[in-house]
Amino acid sequence: MRYEIRLSGSGGQGMILAGVILAEAAAIYDEKNATQSQSYGPEARGGASKSDVIISDEDIDYPKATNIDLLLALTQEACDKYICDLRKKAILIADSFRVLKMPEGDFRVFHLPILKTADEVVGKAIVANIVALGAIVEITGIVSREAIESAVMARVPRGTEDLNRKALTAGINIVRQYMKDAPGDSPLAS
Repeated sequence: MRYEIRLSGSGGQGMILAGVILAEAAAIYDEKNATQSQSYGPEARGGASKSDVIISDEDIDYPKATNIDLLLALTQEACDKYICDLRKKAILIADSFRVLKMPEGDFRVFHLPILKTADEVVGKAIVANIVALGAIVEITGIVSREAIESAVMARVPRGTEDLNRKALTAGINIVRQYMKDAPGDSPLAS
């Protein structure tokens, strides 16, 4: 099993840190193989940035993501730029307030209020990356909840543990609410 994840948004949204945390959750806490790479070059603040994570039960012989199984897009620009790398039958998680023009394709869509949840439910927009990680883990099960929580707690600044734990739980809950509200139309129902 090789699973490729691309976390994308604008520079400053914490996509690189989220990728590092996800890779560490897989490698350190769930004892899988994982690689993480990033691209933020000239778009460091404001433009599209990405972090790719590959998780596998086997050796990872090529560390670059080329056939994305899950794309997280927190901005329209990131969605437009990276949707072409999403394989058929894959998953797109798009922020429902920043990605308004949904691309067409043979993939499952979760249109979730990630940024709004971070700001209004958790109380800090800066933890949107952690909300997104909660959503990814709830949708895919690619790492265990215990692993992602341990990896988050190991990486966040001291004194912010409760805030980040709340953000992770909020991400899990928005997926559960999404599934509850539209079970017949659920991407996971097919």
